[in-house]
Amino acid sequence: MAEERLQKIIAAAGIASRRKAEEMIVAGEVAVNGKVVKELGVKADPERDHIKVRGRLINAKLKHQEKIYILLNKPLGVLTSRSDPKNRPLVVDLVGPYRDKVHPVGRLDFNTEGLLLLTNDGDFTNLITGAKQAPKVYEVKVKGKPSEYQIAMLERGVTIDGKRTAPAVIRLIEESETNAWYRITLHEGRNQQIRKMFDHIGHSVIKLRRVAIGFLKNERLKPGEFRFLSEAEVKRFFRLGKNR
Repeated sequence: MAEERLQKIIAAAGIASRRKAEEMIVAGEVAVNGKVVKELGVKADPERDHIKVRGRLINAKLKHQEKIYILLNKPLGVLTSRSDPKNRPLVVDLVGPYRDKVHPVGRLDFNTEGLLLLTNDGDFTNLITGAKQAPKVYEVKVKGKPSEYQIAMLERGVTIDGKRTAPAVIRLIEESETNAWYRITLHEGRNQQIRKMFDHIGHSVIKLRRVAIGFLKNERLKPGEFRFLSEAEVKRFFRLGKNR
């Protein structure tokens, strides 16, 4: 095997996404042949070099690894992570024997429910988090009734945390005297983006759920249930990625 960047090797081992792997490297949690590496440009050959992440050798994970692709309906009150110092419930706890074999693709907030992918395929993770070929669709209930002008402003993009959001598609589902439901399609995934968008116009989010990831939608999974992606579904995502 030829030399590859450490973050790509870590992702291929199913330990974390490339972005998270980069954070691990910078934090000094990765060592090659006994030497801690903190630079992102370092390359290694897993057939020749001993690579450890948080003290554990990962070379064996790269051999004969079965690729796993899981679609989970994440319930409320579950953390999108593989560990938590506060011992809160984790999404990986919901996938049984695959708990230590997969990582979440992107994230859903603790108080957000809906569709979430988990995998041990780093390339698939990068593909999905790229978002252009896998737009995410959400249903959101907000306090009060935003005006058409406010919704149009959110669709065009607003500045949050010093950066402008990408254009979005927002459609009204229903409304009452006190609140409104919208369906929102995003082509990017930023931390608590929808909550911050509606906070920006003075209408806080009451409920939020993700109902689609690309062509994965209308799923009948109950909260906490999961299924495996079919080979055809995985190939379809990669095919869309090549055509972007």
